[in-house]
Amino acid sequence: MTPEDHARAAADLLQAECSHEQIGLLTLRHPEMGMSDAYEVQNAIYRQKLAEGRKVIGWKIGLTSKAMQYALNIDIPDSGILFDDMKFDHGGTVPAGRFIQPRIEAEIAFVMKSAVGGENVTRDDIIAATDYVAPSIEILDTRIQRVDPATGQMRTVYDTISDNAANAGIVLGPERHAIDAFDLRWVGALTFRNGEIEETGLGAGVLNDPVESVVWLARRMAQYDQSIEPGQVILSGSFIRPVECPPSNEIHADFGLFGSVDINFA
Repeated sequence: MTPEDHARAAADLLQAECSHEQIGLLTLRHPEMGMSDAYEVQNAIYRQKLAEGRKVIGWKIGLTSKAMQYALNIDIPDSGILFDDMKFDHGGTVPAGRFIQPRIEAEIAFVMKSAVGGENVTRDDIIAATDYVAPSIEILDTRIQRVDPATGQMRTVYDTISDNAANAGIVLGPERHAIDAFDLRWVGALTFRNGEIEETGLGAGVLNDPVESVVWLARRMAQYDQSIEPGQVILSGSFIRPVECPPSNEIHADFGLFGSVDINFA
């Protein structure tokens, strides 16, 4: 793909976000598309959002579970950018029509107190840089069709990465914990939709330890001369399958002693 191709794809995705009309698969438009192309498209979206006055509040990590990696035939996670207009209050309501096909995932969020980065970042570096961890919900949306209606081809990881890793929103629970207050591998969540349980999972589903997920992110960012900054929120990856959230749905993620998170969809 050329730089012009990256810019066009980014513009189409931004228009889809505004119009709520999905675009076709970028991997059909550009069969030669690779991982670097996908992140170039994402970075073009990032630059345009900054130009429009948006601020980066953090990062999300996706595809951290083996099940999702097997499904997409990859062996590494992906990442996306959290912007200031993506934050929703615990117990709040997502306005009707805000998203196209919203879904949610339960995750452990890291809030950072100091910058951390570099290709040799270690687990200890991430622990030292973390202010606190908290229960969270990530809201996903897709500005790209999941399946091409004409060919039946499914979107690939390159489509998803281009689409800011399908990121759309973040909800933090009110509880805040020191990073060593819990064994994060054993922090789990019962996720309910309209009072009925939909999914369960444990933190160990995230690369065996959510801390390792943040290590991966810091090392990947170093390839682009980026680093995690103080105050940023890192969504470490989901340990449940995505839960569909059409209108008039209430979501409750119960993390036990770790806390809980609620979000409603009008």
